[in-house]
Amino acid sequence: MNTALQDIVAPEGVCYGCGSANPHGLHIKSQWHEDGIHVIGTHLPEAMFTGWPGLVYGGLIAMLVDCHSNWTAMAYHYRAEGREPGSLPRIDCVTGHLGIKYIKPTPMGAPLTLKAHVEGEVTRKSRIICEVYAGDVLTAAGDSLFVRVDTSQLAEQAHNRVK
Repeated sequence: MNTALQDIVAPEGVCYGCGSANPHGLHIKSQWHEDGIHVIGTHLPEAMFTGWPGLVYGGLIAMLVDCHSNWTAMAYHYRAEGREPGSLPRIDCVTGHLGIKYIKPTPMGAPLTLKAHVEGEVTRKSRIICEVYAGDVLTAAGDSLFVRVDTSQLAEQAHNRVK
């Protein structure tokens, strides 16, 4: 298995969903699929993420789609610029819109596969389609928008608005 994008680009990342350095996080890992189109990842939900008995909590599915889609956007940006992930300057994206369609109940105990790609062109705002599979069964799909940003300004802008 190839090294995950998260470990290459942001080994210091602290995001609860995908941060490699968050000791309490989920450590979602994303990497290019051999088809060169999709970015894939897998996750086995722990029992604490149960929604209805025997089923995965929908909020966890949303988090998986959010983080994996973001890394898909960034991977596509690196590729569009002919650069290797991890090369400088770093490319970062944030969620502009997260859309989730829950198609079928997602069972606990089954490894989930995340399969995502950019729909259309890679631009400052890119549309990401992310499918969630339990085995061969499509259980959820994300149709979201991710925006390329300068992260050095994000926290400052957010905190200045709260004062």
